[in-house]
Amino acid sequence: MKTYLGVDVGSVTTKLALLDERHEILASVYLGTQGNPVNMTKQGLEEIRKQMPPEAEISGVATTGSGRYLAGVILGADLMKNEITAHAVAAMHRVPDVQTIFEIGGQDSKIIMIRDKVVVDFGMNSVCAAGTGSFIDHQAERLNIRIEDFGERALRSENPARIAGRCTVFAESDMIHKQQMGYPLDDIIYGLCQSLVRNYLNNVALGKEIQPKLVFQGGVAFNKGIIKAFNEAFHTEVYVPPHNELMGAIGAAILVHEEMEAGENHHKTAFKGFGISQAEFKVSSFICKACPNLCEISQISVDGKALARWGGRCDMWERV
Repeated sequence: MKTYLGVDVGSVTTKLALLDERHEILASVYLGTQGNPVNMTKQGLEEIRKQMPPEAEISGVATTGSGRYLAGVILGADLMKNEITAHAVAAMHRVPDVQTIFEIGGQDSKIIMIRDKVVVDFGMNSVCAAGTGSFIDHQAERLNIRIEDFGERALRSENPARIAGRCTVFAESDMIHKQQMGYPLDDIIYGLCQSLVRNYLNNVALGKEIQPKLVFQGGVAFNKGIIKAFNEAFHTEVYVPPHNELMGAIGAAILVHEEMEAGENHHKTAFKGFGISQAEFKVSSFICKACPNLCEISQISVDGKALARWGGRCDMWERV
């Protein structure tokens, strides 16, 4: 059985999805990156090995996310794709009539506009945390509420508190002020959900032509309070697809399937095998002084041998 592995390494979470030739999920992994994308990629691969059917063989591997290059080198990826492309492809396969994608992750957020199955525009926010999952995580911690309960508590709100959402610092001070004024906790929680959505729409989505069908994906789409806030903002249902947290990895797997099957001669995968989960990789960096640019070069090595280098303005160090 031919299968295709997509790996989405983000700053907060690492996701892996193994798909068959019909793009059905055979195995999946969702892990916290914990500041160590190398170990999480290795751990995720080992989890996939345990879940995959005995007759399955991996015929292609693709990586995406902020750590796609690092994960690609470790795994021997056949394809490395940006998150916009991966999320768009997954959404179009799962929701064929999608025209707008809201994607909110732990530390960044995106909006993708699709017309006639083509990405025509997109926006990203990777600077301000106020429109990302980390904002909700941090406020839940301050309120001593489990993040798993946050959405349900938000749905109980009858009169949500208006909380400033343009900046995490202002939102936090405003939230504390509302607590001191005696606002019910459920109203504060849903106010925070509305605050995140307002920030997202005023920054990431500013100036974008938002058309239904609207699809909401990424880990934050588990939060029912955020879904309700989106629904209210657009007076229409925002659709959350199954496996919303894995969409980047699913899109990467679909893309590598198409890549490996392209042309008359099908490509042979460069995947290094499951043995690499036992290898010891070392990531380091140095400053290149060959010219005045002083680029910081990242390097990954195993057993003292450099496997890849990247980060320069030229390709001087990419020839390992």
